[in-house]
Amino acid sequence: MKVPYNWLNDYVDINVDAKELGDILTLTGSQLEEVEIQGDNIKNVVVCHILKIEKHPDADRLNVCQVNIGTEEIQIVTAATNMKEGDKVPVALHKSILADGTEIKKGKMRGVVSNGMFCSEEELGIAGDEPVHGLMILPEDAPVGMDIKEYLKLNKAILDFDITSNRPDCLSMVGMARETAAALGTTYKMPNMSFETKSSKNINDELEVEIKSSLCNRYMARGVKNVKIAPSPGWMQERLLEAGIRPINNIVDITNFVMLEIGEPMHAFDARQITSKKIVVDTAKDGEKFTTLDEQERELNSTVLCIKDGDRTICLAGIMGGLNSEIEEGTTEVVFECANFDGTNIRVNSKALGIRTESSARFEKDIDPNLAELAINRACALVCELGAGDVMEGTIDLYPNKKEEGHLTVSASWINKFLGTEIPVEDMKKYLDSLDMPTTINGDDLEITSPTFRVDIAIKEDIAEEVARIYGYDKIPTTVFDETPTRENKHKNEVLRGIVVDALIASGINQSISYSFVSPKVFDKIRLPEDSPLRDVVKIKNPLGEDYSVMRTSTIPSMMDSLGRNYSRSNEYARLFEIGKVYLKNEDDNKLPTEKNVLTIGMYGNCDFLDLKGVVENVLDRLGITKARFVRESENPSFHPGKTAGIQLRGKSAGVFGEIHPDVQEAYGLDVAAYIAELDLDLLYEASETVKKYTPIPKFPAATRDIAILVDDSVLVGDIEEAIRKAGGPLVEKITLFDIYKGAQIEEGKKSIAYAIVYRDPKKSLTDNDVNKVHDKILKALEHKLGAQLR
Repeated sequence: MKVPYNWLNDYVDINVDAKELGDILTLTGSQLEEVEIQGDNIKNVVVCHILKIEKHPDADRLNVCQVNIGTEEIQIVTAATNMKEGDKVPVALHKSILADGTEIKKGKMRGVVSNGMFCSEEELGIAGDEPVHGLMILPEDAPVGMDIKEYLKLNKAILDFDITSNRPDCLSMVGMARETAAALGTTYKMPNMSFETKSSKNINDELEVEIKSSLCNRYMARGVKNVKIAPSPGWMQERLLEAGIRPINNIVDITNFVMLEIGEPMHAFDARQITSKKIVVDTAKDGEKFTTLDEQERELNSTVLCIKDGDRTICLAGIMGGLNSEIEEGTTEVVFECANFDGTNIRVNSKALGIRTESSARFEKDIDPNLAELAINRACALVCELGAGDVMEGTIDLYPNKKEEGHLTVSASWINKFLGTEIPVEDMKKYLDSLDMPTTINGDDLEITSPTFRVDIAIKEDIAEEVARIYGYDKIPTTVFDETPTRENKHKNEVLRGIVVDALIASGINQSISYSFVSPKVFDKIRLPEDSPLRDVVKIKNPLGEDYSVMRTSTIPSMMDSLGRNYSRSNEYARLFEIGKVYLKNEDDNKLPTEKNVLTIGMYGNCDFLDLKGVVENVLDRLGITKARFVRESENPSFHPGKTAGIQLRGKSAGVFGEIHPDVQEAYGLDVAAYIAELDLDLLYEASETVKKYTPIPKFPAATRDIAILVDDSVLVGDIEEAIRKAGGPLVEKITLFDIYKGAQIEEGKKSIAYAIVYRDPKKSLTDNDVNKVHDKILKALEHKLGAQLR
């Protein structure tokens, strides 16, 4: 929202400069983006008087001019042709600077000295949207030698605020005046709303309005006869230009001026074009074609709310008017429309149609329907003030469900306790009154009336925020926590999450973040079967677009997007992890989806399956999980069937990891192998054991036996180790795999696997006989269960 400093001064007396005002309003919650001073860069540019013009002796397209700059006469060489002797124009002197930062110095042009350069509107940064042809010719009474910034009043400040979606009341000059007055401890004034109805005709006798869609909350209309289309006065054009809107004519400029001033978008129809004498507010027909004011033909659908002349569309409600009802030079009667529409519908259709206007930007934030009356009265007052026509009697006002003020009662002592302050209750009342929130004091309670334009006021914490920001955030004392947060007073899962993050960062993995909403097309990209339950998704009612229309049921697409984006930017490798959620649809559509915490790890470049497995094992180790089993996984369609493993934990599947299927890699633009782990973080949290238990140093020595066995290629190492532990019982302290061999001396289809097994009894020294008994038992178990042969 661009807020011209001088325009703001029309409503509230400001006793600080623009930059200080910006700082003050920022402290009260209005986020200032920048303070722009028009012409701030311009230096040493003055008004000059052209005394004599001669042709350049060596260049047909150049002119040599003698000019008076007030203190002396200088020579300027120019290629411009639109000036004549006696004209006054801006001239940039030696060592001057133009609006875009260009520095001008004296020099020679084809051998003739030029002491500067004449300027156009473009060089001064005031050209606007219209093309510039030639120099800027100034009025005859322009004082020679005067600084051009002073003469053109270019030293105007524009404050640009980033208005949050919950404060649509600040998308207006009146709204910002209210905030300014509260911040400065002064008062503001409303613009003139009174007007005289000079036409005896009543709009209710000449026009009918019908609302057919619930997407329209209110519709108001007033008429103006004997309209005189002309340029709007200089002061109005100046205000509009400062706010970034191009003046068009007095009627259109009034609607734009009121929108910026009051915060309520308006539209003006040429009454001659409403041939049915009936305005209907209804949705368009699917496939309907409509040409908007920008002369673009657009295809509509049945979700687009329209203003119609009977059955003929003449305006896209809240977005843009139609070319078939625009104000023209011959317009003699105008219908002012002031309405209120559903914000979500305006936002969705504005985006779908590719039209972003000042009007749609306001309506999409659900502005107050009660602004409509203020705005239409202000427009009529301006019509009278500008002499633009005769306001008709009567008002059309359809308001099915009137929005009423809210009421809250909040304890002043609670506010002070909440903020850590000691603000007197009288001061709280003063702050709230200054924000147009009438307040009465009843003992310790504040009884507050919340105006309809404050859509963000609903609970007592909102009132505390209002008190705090006007009191001054910088005045609220800094307090120290009663106790330092420790792992003991944190939620267990919060602590475990920190442990997981630490483990991954220590493994050289970088954290990433992605959206929880995705496109339904991602399921095809990761090769999910058509009947997969993961395709049964939660759909978003008001999506930003198809790419963000459903809640994800798997994090693999999000991670593949991240890896693909890194690869497309020529990053040789990537190591990423994300802790996020998936959303599994509930069988009962009235219930919220089940949210599961998921850890996703992704990598490519100079890595393989074992690198990813090592990272997973680091996470399990840091969580104290010792009984996880890795099993072969060949059925997951998103992964390579021969290079993928699943994790079993307490008889449940805790996730999957491995190399992504080549088709999936190709779908995401990866020409190298990518590896991903998708782990059920809730199950890992449940199985974690992070309490460290003291184990004394063993008093008795260990005995080690090596074992080498032949097994079929299909036998998993995990199954071998499980068989050893079960057969060896508590005497097996450690199992270490140190060799896997396949070669000429090994039968085809077989492999040799060698382990070092450490035996220890914590109560006594083991004899050879003790160890041999257990060792033989292990060999028999391997032979019986896995068909192993001792080498």
